[in-house]
Amino acid sequence: MTTTLKKTSPYRPSLSNLMSLCDVNYMMLLRLLADKEKVGDKRRFIISDFLSYSIEVNEVTRYTSLVTMSQDSFMSGKEVTGGNELTHFLRPKMVIRLYHDARMAEVISNQDIRQVKPRYDYPNQSMHLPDEKQQMNLFLKEWLQLSFQLGQTRLTAVK
Repeated sequence: MTTTLKKTSPYRPSLSNLMSLCDVNYMMLLRLLADKEKVGDKRRFIISDFLSYSIEVNEVTRYTSLVTMSQDSFMSGKEVTGGNELTHFLRPKMVIRLYHDARMAEVISNQDIRQVKPRYDYPNQSMHLPDEKQQMNLFLKEWLQLSFQLGQTRLTAVK
């Protein structure tokens, strides 16, 4: 009995799927940021007693903004600070560029991995997935949806 290996075709990124995903992420980020439009503005979404996400505005220009979304450790209402490299690794962080003219948001850095290509050969030295860029933007979408569904934030009342 002979076995033949089926040759698989290389991954081809779908530009339309990625653009649609970036459109959805842009709209959700704008809703979550609400009135936070200046550099240094930050909003925290408390998901549970042990987990929160924060979005911080890093840069604002005429056509783009740069924000960082990160997962924070939380215990009984207090943020857990300090720690070692393992705790840093277990707290994901993404840098997202918002393109206001195109109405899109794209993950440009994830866990300090920058300049992600739309497609990678697999296997590769860094062990990136063939669709790494798509996966990172899908992960952002899941974070944003979780923030909408379960997140609570403290807003100050205007007097």
